[in-house]
Amino acid sequence: MKCALCDEKECREGKDCTGQADDTIYEGYDLGSMKTSASIEARYYMQKTRLEELILYSREMGYKRLGLAFCIGLEKEARIIHRILEKEFEVFSVCCKVSGIDKEKYGLDKLHPEKFDPTCNPIGQAEVLNKKGTQLNIIIGLCMGHDILFTQHSAAPVTTLIVKDRVLAHNPAGAIYSGYYLRKRFGLQE
Repeated sequence: MKCALCDEKECREGKDCTGQADDTIYEGYDLGSMKTSASIEARYYMQKTRLEELILYSREMGYKRLGLAFCIGLEKEARIIHRILEKEFEVFSVCCKVSGIDKEKYGLDKLHPEKFDPTCNPIGQAEVLNKKGTQLNIIIGLCMGHDILFTQHSAAPVTTLIVKDRVLAHNPAGAIYSGYYLRKRFGLQE
C-alpha cells in the first residue's frame, strides 16, 4: 500500500483497494472507541481543539482515571493540562525523569557530561500509570523513541496531545508546511 501517494483516494467513495473490508469491518475494532470518535467528529468538526476533543472522548468513553506521561521540558504545559483535566477526572502525572536513573549506568550519551544527567524512563512512566489503573494515558512531549516505549508498555490506550519538536515549537508539521524545509532539508518542491 502507498496510500500517501494515491491521487484518487477512491476509498472516500467506498472503494475497497485491499479486498479486506468484509473481513475487518468489525474484527479487531473497539466499536465503543470508533462510535465515540465518529460522534465527536460529526458533532464538532472544526469546532473543538484537540484538548477539548480529548475531554469529550474521555467523558463519553466513561473514563474516570487519566494518566499524563510528560517530558520534564514541558512541565508547564503538563501542569496546565493536569489542572484542566482534574476538574472532571482523577489525573495522575509522571515526568520522564522518574526514578532519577543516571545515564552512565547504561552507557548512554550525556547531554551534560560534566554533571549528573538522568535518563528518561518511559517504561517506568508506563509502570507508574499502570499501577494507578489509568484508563487512558496521554503523552505530552516525550522524546522520539521514548513515546514508542511508553506506548508499548502502557496497559491503557495511549493518545498523544503534544509531540516534541524543539526546533518548531512542538509543531512537527511545520517542517512540511515550510517551503524552506521542503527544499533545503528534504530536497522536495511544494
